[in-house]
Amino acid sequence: MKWLLSVHWVFISALWYFGNGILHDIFVLLKHKGKYDQELLYLLLNGHILILSGIIVFVCYLMMLNKIQCGGLISIIIAVCMLIYCAMIFPFLKSLGTIVISIILIIVSIKAMNSFPNIYEIMQKFK
Repeated sequence: MKWLLSVHWVFISALWYFGNGILHDIFVLLKHKGKYDQELLYLLLNGHILILSGIIVFVCYLMMLNKIQCGGLISIIIAVCMLIYCAMIFPFLKSLGTIVISIILIIVSIKAMNSFPNIYEIMQKFK
């Protein structure tokens, strides 16, 4: 049961965001007919938002493995932004997988942050 809220969900989230971004861009490029235009740019930006989110969440995963609290905080921010992104595109694309992954990421990040040592208490010793 310990795996249910494991920090490895952060890695799974990073792979999910990154992989969906790559797939999105590939399918956009395959379906697009014609020259590079503003519509294509907008569609590619959606994929790049996912790719960038995946990269940032992967860095957060590495930070959380080293018990750095900021990794949890940044991953919560990314997950909330992804939920907002999913709400914006919901009329066109029901991204239920991304919504579930983002909610899990928030829960796991909060749990991990509470178990990490408080950096502010550690730094007080060196003042």
